Amino acid sequence: MAPPPDFDAQDLKRRMLGAIEALKHDFGGLRTGRASASLLEPLHVDAYGANMPIAQVASISVPEPRMLQISVWDRGLVIAVEKAIRASNLGLNPQTEGQVIRLRMPDLTQDRRKELVKVAHQYAEKARIAVRNVRRDGMDHLKQLEKAHLMSEDDHKKKAEEVQKMTDDTIKEIDQVVRHKEQEILQV
Repeated sequence: MAPPPDFDAQDLKRRMLGAIEALKHDFGGLRTGRASASLLEPLHVDAYGANMPIAQVASISVPEPRMLQISVWDRGLVIAVEKAIRASNLGLNPQTEGQVIRLRMPDLTQDRRKELVKVAHQYAEKARIAVRNVRRDGMDHLKQLEKAHLMSEDDHKKKAEEVQKMTDDTIKEIDQVVRHKEQEILQV
C-alpha cells in the first residue's frame, strides 16, 4: 500500500473558504426586497429533455429596483420557466407577455422576513457541516500519516491543533456572515 501524501494545510484552508463562498452564493438568492438576478440562479427548468439552469434558456435583467425581467429565448419554454418560478417557493408571481416574464418583488412582511432568517440559518448550518467534514478529513489524514510512521506524535498534535484553529476561525467567519445577512433581512 502506498504511503498517504504529505499533509497540506493550505488545501484544507482552501476547502473551508470554499464553504464560505458557497454560503455567500446561497445568500445571494435570499431576497431582501430588492430585485437581483442572482435570486433566480438556483432555479432549473425542464428544457429539451434536460434539467437546465434558467440562465441557459433566458436572459435575466433588472429594469427597476423591485422588478426582474426574464426574456425567454425559445417561445416553447415560456411555460416551463413560469412553472419553475412558481415551484421555487420564492413567493414570486410571474406575469407573462409573449416571451417576456416579469416578476414584481412583493413587499416583505415581518413573517416572511422571519422565514428568510430561518432559511439563512439553514444555509449557515450547511456551511458549518461542510467545514467540519473538511476538518474530519484533515484529522483522518493526520492519523494515517502517524500510523504509517511518516509523522511523529508531537507533529500530529501540532497539526491537529492547527486544523482545529482553522476550523474555529472559519466557523466564526460563517457566524459573522449569517449575522450580517440576518440584519440585512430584518431591516425595515
